[in-house]
Amino acid sequence: MSVAIDGTTLTAEQVVRVARADGEAGFAAATLAPEARERIAEARDYIDANFMSDDAPFMYSFNTGVGLFKDQRVLMSEMTDYQRNTVYAHATGIGEPLAEDATRATMLLRANAFASNYSGPRVEVVERLLACLNAGLHPVIPSKGSVGASGDLAPLAHMSGAICGFPEAEMVYKGVRMPAREALQRAGLQVEFPLAAKDASALINGSTVSLAIGVLAMEDARRLLKHADIALALTLECIRGELAAFDPRVHKARPHPGQAATARNILRIAGDSKRCGEAARQLVFPDEARTPGSKAPSRVQDVYSIRCGPQVHGPVREAMEFVTRVMTTEINSATDNPLICKDGDGYVCISAGHFHGAYVAQAMDLLAIAATDLGSISERRLARLIDPTMSYGLPRNLLAGKRGLNTGYATVQCSMSALVMENRHLSTPGSVDSIPGKSNAEDHVSNSTWCARKARTVVENVEQILACEILMACQALSLVDELARDYPIAKGSRAALDAVRAVIPPSLQGDRWYATEINQALTLLRSGAIVEAVESAVGPLE
Repeated sequence: MSVAIDGTTLTAEQVVRVARADGEAGFAAATLAPEARERIAEARDYIDANFMSDDAPFMYSFNTGVGLFKDQRVLMSEMTDYQRNTVYAHATGIGEPLAEDATRATMLLRANAFASNYSGPRVEVVERLLACLNAGLHPVIPSKGSVGASGDLAPLAHMSGAICGFPEAEMVYKGVRMPAREALQRAGLQVEFPLAAKDASALINGSTVSLAIGVLAMEDARRLLKHADIALALTLECIRGELAAFDPRVHKARPHPGQAATARNILRIAGDSKRCGEAARQLVFPDEARTPGSKAPSRVQDVYSIRCGPQVHGPVREAMEFVTRVMTTEINSATDNPLICKDGDGYVCISAGHFHGAYVAQAMDLLAIAATDLGSISERRLARLIDPTMSYGLPRNLLAGKRGLNTGYATVQCSMSALVMENRHLSTPGSVDSIPGKSNAEDHVSNSTWCARKARTVVENVEQILACEILMACQALSLVDELARDYPIAKGSRAALDAVRAVIPPSLQGDRWYATEINQALTLLRSGAIVEAVESAVGPLE
């Protein structure tokens, strides 16, 4: 199914469908809505009729240079060269190329910004972007070099040079990196695509790369909320924990909606557990420091990583609501300069600052901070599972097989702790940093591209941490399945356990190549199969 862009109604979910291949390795096509095409054409006709003369008033980047050359007129006879030179002058990106999904999202979002009809490019520019996108022509866009104001100039210049067929630009086509001109020719598109007045500045101006990376990170982070609650519920079952901390009466006393939603999810998943109770705690687990027949001490309350799950997961939920609002607004915003605004029967050119990426930068910093905390508490829970003194007797290291000969899951926890430490550094805010550029013409910048890039890395790390908590909890439950058969885990927990076991059978004979399990757990999390299984058993989670 195709996605029609009109500059006002594009959703994050549609961005993902265009940016990422579906299960059959196909991408949703993107088209320009007819009404948007008409608006763009109308505005451009006015621009060509009224602005394109050497005696027109100065209009930044239409008929003037950029930056501190804003007071230097560019003649109509120089316009073709000026557009080309503008792209060349800004193609200064460095570093590894953006991932394919980020490149595709960038192309779609730039076209959608044009569809809002505030940018003034020719319709042909929008259609060229969409034609390249739908043909699977992916510009090689260096990931570093943007400060998020005046937008993502450097990376967008590389995108622009590629779709215009510049000899120096590159594209990836059918998995092969090659000169852009060759890629365009192979795909059956016109190789040369000359730019007219305002086309270049429209293409390269705006914080669209930051937005593209940020939207993908946001959508991945939203998927983690239910998984985090499932992981907590499974670990709760492993340690035979207390359900009292999730009682609705508790959360009525501190009525934050996020924490209450998490508490409800935990009770929906694990509320009917027989494992989380005093009778089950009287069982002596394999490595429990208690002689058979002796009474287990009263639990009273669990440690913070369990008991305070709602109070930590909850703020993440509410942070995500803020991030979603900001990014949804940005998806359907024009972020270049100058803007072409309706003025009676015509249009007026207004210079402003929508290219500044502070909204995206601050939203991504918040996302990184919130996701880091979600990963941190998850790692503390999975760390408990490998230590019998903290897990109330689960086999040390979740080990199966002969001790000493086999080691178990201890190093899985080490790997996850490495991700937590990495995230703590990456969640240092980038939006508070600013270095003036271009002879102080840009004296305050947003750093939004770095904020988005690091937020995406944090989210990817947290995906892995949560996947490993679920993996290790399922291993723990499998190791005591027979011993604790008289005290079954909850219906929702069993559904999650069965979903994991169907893909990753428990390790009951000894060590194996744990990297395979780690990767399988991540793939399973990303597929949504665990949430689907739980919701099939207990109803929708919040």
